[in-house]
This record gives sequence, C-alpha cells and structure tokens, in this order.
Amino acid sequence: MAATATLKQLLTACQRSAWHLEMRDGYTLNDPDLSAWQSGHRIDLDDRSSWWRPWLQNIVDAVGRGVEVQRARVVSEPISPYIRYEYDVTVPNIRAGEHVRWLPRRKATDLMLPANDFWLFDGSTLLVHYFSGVGDKVGEELVTDPIVVKQQAEAFEAVWQRATPHEDYRPA
Repeated sequence: MAATATLKQLLTACQRSAWHLEMRDGYTLNDPDLSAWQSGHRIDLDDRSSWWRPWLQNIVDAVGRGVEVQRARVVSEPISPYIRYEYDVTVPNIRAGEHVRWLPRRKATDLMLPANDFWLFDGSTLLVHYFSGVGDKVGEELVTDPIVVKQQAEAFEAVWQRATPHEDYRPA
C-alpha cells in the first residue's frame, strides 16, 4: 500500500516526536554512497559541504520546532558491511539533531519487535516501510489504528531504553 503523505510531509507536520526504528542489516546495496565508502571514501566532518544532504535540513528544521528526533537501530553482530557504513556516516545525523542508539540483536531476544521498519510521528501516525530481500524499498503504508500505533510505540520504547547511544556504541 502507498502512503498518502510523504516522510518529509509527515516530519514537517510533526510537533513533538519523530521516532525511527531500523531493523535490517542492509538497505539499498547498490547505493553510490555505499560503493564510494567501500572504495575507501570517508566523509570529512570538517568539510560540511562534503556530507550535508537535503534530508538533514528536514531534521534541523524539526528539531528547531522542538521535535525530539530519535533513531534506534537493531543490528546483528558482528555487524554487516552495510551497518559499518551506516555507523561511519551517522555523525551528520547527530549534528543535524537526531539522537541515535544501537541495539545488538542478541540483546533484543525478549522484546516483541515488529517485522518492518517505521517512523512514528507524535505517537499517533505510523509510516511503515517495506523492503525487498536485498534492501530496496518496495513500499510504505500509513497507519493510524491506535492499537497498532501503541504496539509499535511500545516496541520502539523498549528498544530505545535498552540501546546504546551512538557515542558509546562500539560495533563488534
């Protein structure tokens, strides 16, 4: 199913919180930025123009309105090459105002986690992302059913409480 609002529109309309749960060990494996990273390219944090991208301005704007933006990543360890890449390029997200935490999958066995990644806006609107087996996005769905939203919010909160902040996480 297709969502009726885009991620950017939902983030722009958001007033209090934007939570993002990521559960996969790889996304869009043919991403040119991933290929460049695999070839040895690293971002230069002192050269903002080399890593700044339009999406980050959306985060800056949301945080500027008082929105708490949190991203939790549940990952397998040892981490995949893609997750190593994500770890290495997370600092721009943090500089834009996101709070990012990592939870090794082995520490999530007793948590009831969803099958799909999602964004949850203001605790009431869920944007669920669907991916193919190789990590390409194949669709998304907007969900406002209070029961489903509550379940996903509880899952995110459980991960967030147990996860390690980016600055303290040392990937295995």
